[in-house]
Amino acid sequence: MLSTFKMNPMKKKTLSTLVASALLLAGCSSLTPTPFTQDELKARVSNDRSSMYADQEPLTGPITFEEAAARALKYNLDYRLKLMENALSKSLHDVSKHEMLPKLVASAGYANRNNDSGGTSVGIDDGQVSLRPSTSQERFRELGNLWLSWSVLDFGVAYYRTQQKGDQMLMAEERRRKVIQNVLQDVRNAYWRALGAQRLIGDVDRLLDRVRGALKAARAAEDQGLMPRQQALGYQRALLDAVSLLTLRRQDLELSRSELAALMSVPPGAKIVLADSAEQVLPEPPQDINALELMALERRPEIMEEWYRKRVTEADIKVAKVQLWPNVGIDVNAQYDSNKYLYNNHWVDTGLRVSLNLFKLLQYPSLDEAHGNQNKVDDMRRMALSMAVLTQVRVGNQRYGLALSELQFADESMRVDVRLLEYSKNAAKTSVDSELELIRAEARWLLSRYQRYAAYSNAQAARGQLYNSVGLDVLPDAIASHDVKTLAAEINRSLSEWDRLGQQANAQ
Repeated sequence: MLSTFKMNPMKKKTLSTLVASALLLAGCSSLTPTPFTQDELKARVSNDRSSMYADQEPLTGPITFEEAAARALKYNLDYRLKLMENALSKSLHDVSKHEMLPKLVASAGYANRNNDSGGTSVGIDDGQVSLRPSTSQERFRELGNLWLSWSVLDFGVAYYRTQQKGDQMLMAEERRRKVIQNVLQDVRNAYWRALGAQRLIGDVDRLLDRVRGALKAARAAEDQGLMPRQQALGYQRALLDAVSLLTLRRQDLELSRSELAALMSVPPGAKIVLADSAEQVLPEPPQDINALELMALERRPEIMEEWYRKRVTEADIKVAKVQLWPNVGIDVNAQYDSNKYLYNNHWVDTGLRVSLNLFKLLQYPSLDEAHGNQNKVDDMRRMALSMAVLTQVRVGNQRYGLALSELQFADESMRVDVRLLEYSKNAAKTSVDSELELIRAEARWLLSRYQRYAAYSNAQAARGQLYNSVGLDVLPDAIASHDVKTLAAEINRSLSEWDRLGQQANAQ
């Protein structure tokens, strides 16, 4: 009996399908998390490091402030991230526009069953079978379908969602502008301190060598009894104080150069030489504060972003209101069935439907009230931000004026210390006390120079903060398509234009 048993081919195919499905499910259930290997980790780190500094123009000479700003804006990773976010917002906006189109779905396939489809008829009155079993459908059929559907409700929702994506794209552009302004401000803070470091660090190192030599000689004089112990210890104490102060200032100088290199995305180990040109003449603080405040309210990216956010939140309320509308839908369905028993193998179904959720109409008063309250909240948030911006403009202008006063004081202090240094050099003798006074005078002179460069860099930073509070734009829209020299020239032109406008305001 068993030897003569043969399985139906259709049953055999079905059994094979079930076995394959069971094996697939078992394989999926046995999946476990796989951590990255150490080699993959090293490869990722290597690729990331090379990508950080890829496609950068080489450093070919001394770097001006405008070139440093151009490099920072062109290669800064934070700015490049904002560019990618902006591109993503534009892509999502393009995608959302297609959601307003009708749905057009094409499908094709086949259907198969292991036995015949059919039936009989039974009399209603007597319950007698009136027809013998019959079928009007083949076991194997090829199917095709092209379905077009359009809904007023879906169109309305997609319309407002597309507007939202457009506003979110504009918000991303405002965030890009803010990153530009912040990067420029950071470069301004670091560049002038780094330039002061480049000018001072050699003199500081030489003086530190002299101080260490003098300290060594003082210890030897103490050990040999050539100097009273109290005098020798006092001398060493003064030298150690000078070493401590100079070392701290030297650390500040080194950090400023590292900070500038990081802002410019310079590869590690690359030597940066800044252009040792004449310092920029800083203009007087603007006198027309009202004009600055008006400009800030018109230009600040944060205010513009908040204004676009109001439209985004307003669109959410509009979408909720759209969903209260009666939904009108149109369907057109072109179909094909290869069933040979059909009289027509091709046909088109059309339909029109109207639906309305009556209970949702009860939401309209609440939605209308929420719409008004949301607008009030958004307006109040924007006004609070505007008040903070106005405060930043006033404080920024005052800080710039104070920074200029501090710079004038630092200039006067440095001139006095230069005269003291000349006096100490002229009065220097072979005695230890004279050498100590000379070292002290040189240390004071270096510290005065440091404080003067720090005061100048603070004044530049305050000037940049004032520009930042107003919402200064200094670059063309397409940064990636310009080289560093072109961007530097554009930055220089924009800053000169803003200085000219400030001078005109002061003249009025």
